[in-house]
Amino acid sequence: MEFWLKFNNEEETLQLPVNPAEITVNSPFGFEDVSVSNFGEYTVIGNNQLRSYTISSFFPRDHNESFCAYSNLPEPWSAARQIERWQKSGKPVRFVVTGSAGIDIPATIRNFTFGERGGEPGDVYYALEMKEYVFIGASRKFGDVAKKSPEVRIAAMRPSTKETPSSYAVKSGDSLWKIAARVYGNGDDWRKIYDKNRTVIGANPNLLQPGQKLVIPSVGKN
Repeated sequence: MEFWLKFNNEEETLQLPVNPAEITVNSPFGFEDVSVSNFGEYTVIGNNQLRSYTISSFFPRDHNESFCAYSNLPEPWSAARQIERWQKSGKPVRFVVTGSAGIDIPATIRNFTFGERGGEPGDVYYALEMKEYVFIGASRKFGDVAKKSPEVRIAAMRPSTKETPSSYAVKSGDSLWKIAARVYGNGDDWRKIYDKNRTVIGANPNLLQPGQKLVIPSVGKN
């Protein structure tokens, strides 16, 4: 098993010299408890949310074949500062774990702490928390929806003759691409809806929740 961090389309790569003892994976799912008058409380089941990964290990000063994954070790402080630089760049890294774990995902570095411990001069210990990253792009993310759904593809190609509604209530299985195709006749106009409803939808336009009420801007308006 190998642990890798890769940056900027693999222009820079770093194999962790000492494999972490464990990987903590947090895989949340969106639930919302709603209280309705005369009916009590019920739960709205939402969509899968992005996973987070936490690992900890150290960069050793000296090679030890009993726990080091390779012999040509990076300088511990330089390796730690390299990860810190990637974190501060504002760009995602790719987190790869070979073998049975089978992890190969883009991720943002959410928290990175590192430093030396007493009695072990030169070794730099660290804890690293990452979260899955979704690249936003209509042609890549939402184009697949049109390929799988002939109805959506036809709606995207055919101009709509219906008056644009002023609002829309999100239904289970909806995406911004589908909604734009339905109300505008063109799924590629999904960003108009997202820009108007950022405070409702949040930072990730892929995470819609059934029941959300979206304002639908007229064509040509923000």
